[in-house]
Amino acid sequence: MGEISSASTRRDDPGVPDADLARAQHGDDAAFTRLVSPLRGELRAHCYRMLGSVHDAEDAVQEALVRAWRGLAGFEGRSSLRTWLYTVATRVCLDLVEARGRRAMPVDLGPSSEHAVLDQAPRTDVAWLGPYPDAALPHADPAGPAARYEQREAVELAFVAACQHLPGNQRAALLLFDVLGFSAAEIAAMMATSTTSVNSALARARRVLASRLPARSQQQTLRTLGDPAARRLAADFAGALERGDAAALIALLTEDVTWSMPPLPHWYRGIAAVSDFAIQVPITRCPSWRHKLTTANGQPAVAFYLAADPALPHGAWSIAVLDLREDLIAGITSFLDPDLFGRFGLPTTIG
Repeated sequence: MGEISSASTRRDDPGVPDADLARAQHGDDAAFTRLVSPLRGELRAHCYRMLGSVHDAEDAVQEALVRAWRGLAGFEGRSSLRTWLYTVATRVCLDLVEARGRRAMPVDLGPSSEHAVLDQAPRTDVAWLGPYPDAALPHADPAGPAARYEQREAVELAFVAACQHLPGNQRAALLLFDVLGFSAAEIAAMMATSTTSVNSALARARRVLASRLPARSQQQTLRTLGDPAARRLAADFAGALERGDAAALIALLTEDVTWSMPPLPHWYRGIAAVSDFAIQVPITRCPSWRHKLTTANGQPAVAFYLAADPALPHGAWSIAVLDLREDLIAGITSFLDPDLFGRFGLPTTIG
């Protein structure tokens, strides 16, 4: 792995002990673990933004750390260790993007459905974008002052989904520059290209994102709305489903609301289509709901549990991530994957 010759003082390694670095370079696994542990969270978030899957992100971080461990003896300190690790992780992600392609949302597969589609079969041939647990986000903001996006803005579903429409080099350039605040020269060294190529990739990536992102981020909306009001909206949404109260549910939605349910391919746009789906499927066909409030992708979310009878234990069913606009719900993405619950620290059954 090549060295990075220009390292910003903003991203120098805070408190990296020279003794641990020397020990790690001589094969001390415990010293290496001490060096990289403080950076795992932000590296995982970076890999998630690149890959659109928390599972893939964890695999990428693991592979990056294996590569870093093997190449650490050649690390000469011309960049910070953090910058070097981002180089390794980004290259791992670029290899995965090239091998696996991009992750999709139902909106990428075709137009919305006007009426409820019953008994859909999951699309197992599609690599679906997945949610990211907020607990896995780094607590400190690792970005430089020139970054265009806040760290939580850059894990919002709309942002990560938009990034999936970028080629790997554009995706990496945009995330490293606009999210993490690396310079064009640093990114050029990371990606073994020229500064001119980085600037060109940035310009193209920004045009794509401008055409796909909403004018207002969820973080901006949540700051205006406030956490208590956002949690109340999520709780009211979940409560309406549990009671089978279609009128209360519909009253929470914007006129142009969307509802999608990966891995099911059909999705709905507009109050009429979403109402028809809500009444015919979750309210009519699902006997008993329970829920726990959570957060995902920097957004309010609800973990739903389902049972055939209210008296029975309810099993993990879906995690619904909510897009809010003012004081209403503008988007619902229900990830139908019980395996996600463990990643969110949630039980798989509740009473």
